[in-house]
Formats: sequence, C-alpha cells, structure tokens
Amino acid sequence: MKKVWMCLAAIAGLATLASPVFAADKTLALVVKGLDNPYFDLMHQGCDRANKELGKQGYTCYYTGPATAADETAEVQIIDDLLTKGVAAIAISPSNAPAVAEVIRRRNTKIPVITADADLLPKDASLRKSYVGTDNYELGQKLGEQLKLLMPKGGNICLVMGNPAAENINQRAQGTRDALSGKKGTKKLAGENNWREISACPLYVNDDAAKANQMMQDTLTANATGLDAFVLEGGWPLFAPQAYSQVVAPIMDKIQSGKFVIVSADTLGPELQALKDHKVNVLVGQRPEEMGYQAAMVMRDLAEGKSVKPVIHTGLDTCTWQNADTCLKH
Repeated sequence: MKKVWMCLAAIAGLATLASPVFAADKTLALVVKGLDNPYFDLMHQGCDRANKELGKQGYTCYYTGPATAADETAEVQIIDDLLTKGVAAIAISPSNAPAVAEVIRRRNTKIPVITADADLLPKDASLRKSYVGTDNYELGQKLGEQLKLLMPKGGNICLVMGNPAAENINQRAQGTRDALSGKKGTKKLAGENNWREISACPLYVNDDAAKANQMMQDTLTANATGLDAFVLEGGWPLFAPQAYSQVVAPIMDKIQSGKFVIVSADTLGPELQALKDHKVNVLVGQRPEEMGYQAAMVMRDLAEGKSVKPVIHTGLDTCTWQNADTCLKH
C-alpha cells in the first residue's frame, strides 16, 4: 500500500505528511486548490496543529492538493483517487465547484465529505456534510463597505477574481457589488450609487500571483485616468511582493492621498507588510489556520459517526493603516 501511494503522490504532485503508512480507515484528507498558494500553507499548519491531538486517537490529517491552483483537473483527479482508495473522511476546497460536485456524485461514496475554505454550489450542498470556513458573502460585503468609507462619492472600479468557477470568490464578488449598489443580486456595477465596474473587468487570474500582477499592470496602463480602485477578492497579487510593488509604484502618491484605493482579502505576511508600507489600503482577512484545524476535527467527528453543524464560520479580521499592528490579535 505504501509503495502504491507514494507512486500516486509522485505522479499527482501531492504533499505528504510524515506518516509512514497511509491508513485509509484513519486518514482525514484535506484537499486544497493548490500547493503553490501561501494561503493554503496556513491551512496546512492548522492540519498539523490538529495532528497533535488526533495522533493520540490514531487519526492523521493528511494535507494534499495539485501542484498549482491553476490545475483544477488535477484537483478533481486527486479527489477521485482518494474516494476510490478510501479515507476516513475528506475535506475539499473546490477550485471548480461543479466539477468537484460531479466527481463526488459519480463516486456515490459513503465516505463523509465536507468542504473547507470554498464550498460547493448551493444546488450541490447536499453532497457534503458541513462547510468550514469564511462567510464569503460577508467578506465581500466588508470589502465593499471599506471601499465606501475611503471613497464615499463612488468611482470606477475593477474586481480581481480567481477561477470563474470558484464559488467562494463569486460569493465575495456578489457581497462587494451588493454593498456598493445598496441592493441584493447586483450582476455588475453600472452606475448604482455612482459605482461602476470598467468594461475590462473583472479580471480572472486563476489564483496565479504573477498573472494577477500582470493583469493589474495592463489594466492600469490601459485605464490611466479611468480607474479609481481595485477590489482584490483574493490576495493573489500581494503574494508576490516584488512584482506587486512594481505594479503600484506609479500610483503610490495616489494611494497615499486616497485618490486611488486598493482593498484586498486575506492577511498573510506579505499582505500585512504591504499594508504597513501603505501599498494597499485595507485587508479583510480570513483565518485559514483555524479552518485547517476545524476541518480536521469535523472530519474526525464524522469518521466516528457523530453529528456536526452544517456550517461552521471561522471569522474575519479587518486591518487598516491605523490598526495594522494589532488587527490579528484575537
């Protein structure tokens, strides 16, 4: 079994824990969108924290995913392999929610499935036992509310998003649009409350930091006088600090004076540094380490036949220039 699993890991680009044997009946698999995203490193830390408790009970939180978040097909294949070979429970952050739902439905597995960080589409929610993570609509709302505080007269904006099929990012975008427009279900801002999304946006960067920075740079160049703000529904460009610094260098004076605003999801180390350097105005952060931990514990409970809450929200932190040093002290 060990040799088979190690071969599979090498082929699929999986990240393995130090467990010497893959025990299907005691393995709690946490599948993230991509191992190249530092955000998911924190979920990995939560998985490791859970292992300090789970090890005493014989369980192992096993962290895995495709090498890159752009490879949604690889994520589906990893999920398929885990469901086929068997695990005690599985937690998934779906990159492509419909595709992940399809493989779960096709396998018709008895293995308990939950989602963490990102959820399935509402119509597929019955396929999972619980969702552990952020209230993504609320996160988007908070981004919109912070933007309104900084630009009370409105403006021309651009939303930066990840994968078009990522339900968590789509929920955030909806929250942002609704907060700015003042009404539910706004498809794209077209002047409501003086807010408008420029025609080139949203930008879909597929969770790729380099692509995100390049697309932001191109958008700034093409809209030198017609763009007032970026709303980053995920922190991707900030994960590459040097590239991001080059993107914002020409508009630093505008950011400092409030004439151009950038609000972003997440509060990872590089993002907090950018906030302290006034290269981004506001961060609304998730708690991915707590997500990883809670996901493991929920999987353990399900593996033991216990009931769990259908939704477990892990909270948000709002970080500004004023509270950058204290905003993450819970």
